[in-house]
Amino acid sequence: MTRKILAVLMALGLLGSLAGCNTFAGAGKDIQQGGEAIEEAAVDVQRSY
Repeated sequence: MTRKILAVLMALGLLGSLAGCNTFAGAGKDIQQGGEAIEEAAVDVQRSY
């Protein structure tokens, strides 16, 4: 019985870790897109002068 509980807890922990990785990867992509937008805006401002 204890082994089953331990196995279930380990499986849930693994799934939680995988979900966390996807969350951080998504956040990284969002931050990258924000940086690209800022970079494009800066280039537009430079071109206007």
